[in-house]
Amino acid sequence: MLVIKPYHRDHAAEYAARRSLTRNPLYAGEAERGEGGANFVSQCLYAGSCTMNFTPVLGWYYLSESAYTDSWVRVETLYRFLLCNGGPGPFGRRAAMEELAVGDVIFLGRNGEGYFQAVLVVGDEGEAPLVATHGEDVFSVPLDRYRYDYAGLVRIEGVRQRLPAMQDCFHSFLEGIAIIPE
Repeated sequence: MLVIKPYHRDHAAEYAARRSLTRNPLYAGEAERGEGGANFVSQCLYAGSCTMNFTPVLGWYYLSESAYTDSWVRVETLYRFLLCNGGPGPFGRRAAMEELAVGDVIFLGRNGEGYFQAVLVVGDEGEAPLVATHGEDVFSVPLDRYRYDYAGLVRIEGVRQRLPAMQDCFHSFLEGIAIIPE
């Protein structure tokens, strides 16, 4: 049975503050793959949800450098996962810029190329959200720093978990300690 739990936006933002400029040792190969920030944003989402989705092919998880889904590490598939996920894990909806809050995700796209970058909202500065991501390894920079043709704005609505729910993983995950999902 799945239940909907709150998404801990503060945990996602705290993780971003801690890990945007220094890598989590659980993701040692992240920099070499050049994944447009999707892996980092997924880490932040996991910090705020403590729930992975182990559905083959269409799920969202990362266990090791050889056991993960595309939706964890690829920008386009992370976008689709968040909008279409009906199973365990975080889920969201398309939103307007003024609806975004800390912990939401912005996907940046270019005409003819698709989405190329995922960034996590970590604050705001007047009209422009402040974001964090990997690739450039930035924290709390204005969104207008980026050049893009369009953006997919995703408001994270909550987290679906199976009962009994996993214990809170945030503090261990923040410190780079592996969590064995149930």
